Amino acid sequence: MENNTENQEYRFQPEQIDWKTMEKFGLNQEKLEKMNAMEPLLRGFKTNTLIPITINLGTAVSKMDVRLSLQTGDTGQVAVHLHGIRKEPNLNNKFLGHQFSDEDKDNLRETGNMGRVVDLVNPKTDEIIPSVISRDRLTNELVAYRAEYMKVPDEIKGVKLDDHQKQILLEGKPLYLEGMTSKKGEPFDATVQFNADKRYVEFLFGNTQTPQQSKQQNQQQTHYTDQGAPRIFRGRELDDSQYEKFKAGQTIYVDGLEDSKGKAYQGYITFNKETSKTEFSFTHPNKLKEQAKPTEEHKTQTAVNSQGKTNEATKMIKAPLESKQQQPANKQQEDQQKKVRKPRGPKL
Repeated sequence: MENNTENQEYRFQPEQIDWKTMEKFGLNQEKLEKMNAMEPLLRGFKTNTLIPITINLGTAVSKMDVRLSLQTGDTGQVAVHLHGIRKEPNLNNKFLGHQFSDEDKDNLRETGNMGRVVDLVNPKTDEIIPSVISRDRLTNELVAYRAEYMKVPDEIKGVKLDDHQKQILLEGKPLYLEGMTSKKGEPFDATVQFNADKRYVEFLFGNTQTPQQSKQQNQQQTHYTDQGAPRIFRGRELDDSQYEKFKAGQTIYVDGLEDSKGKAYQGYITFNKETSKTEFSFTHPNKLKEQAKPTEEHKTQTAVNSQGKTNEATKMIKAPLESKQQQPANKQQEDQQKKVRKPRGPKL
């Protein structure tokens, strides 16, 4: 269970961190500060991004990307926790006493949020705790957050929430809002929902029909796009470099996508500014255009077979021209080409 740390600036102090353990992972305070990881750690949160660590076991060295967090143990000591990447969340087994329904599973895979408050059981105290559940999009870890700690803002990007809208969010459900205003003063619409992992109301953008973890988590308290381009495509969140190119209308390559059967696939996406839609293709659009254009050696074949034009050197050949063909290919075609049709006179 997550504890509420929103009301206090820092939950931990740097001197409470077990730096000897951190050193075993190839980390120190200076490195964590450069990666902007100290602030969330001291506030009791997981790091906003994946942190590369090295575990030296003497006979073997293991390198991996993890999210880090600090947690207080039973004896009061502060322990470093590693949150490793899972291929997918385990939704078939019970989670703190809760058995996921098919709808729960779909929601967690598609949006990352289960979408309702359920009773969870604290395994140490057997206390029943109403909570919301979300999927960590960086690691696929399931995260629970107490419903009593959930906070909903009075206003989101210029739209004041009424009591009914606030209640929808406090129940963990998604809420569609229209007429919000971005930092650049542009209007936009989006779905918002409370995220148990981030512990605040987030924006959901893009087509989230398939599950996949994100590689880069937005560090702001709100997650939205200024120019209408979605940051998330089919559950795959674009990193800063990808997103800058994507919202500018450039075609970018995305991998780590999964279809409805869990099969991985990849492809290219382009944001169409005129229609505000994301266009997907398994092959780069420029390559498709090139494939559609006949090369010099294929132009005759394309013109004759596809465009109904006539090539003088092959106009009497009955069969479709082969690839690159511009002349009769064999004796039979040579004979056909040599035949001259005599004009037929009027029938007497």
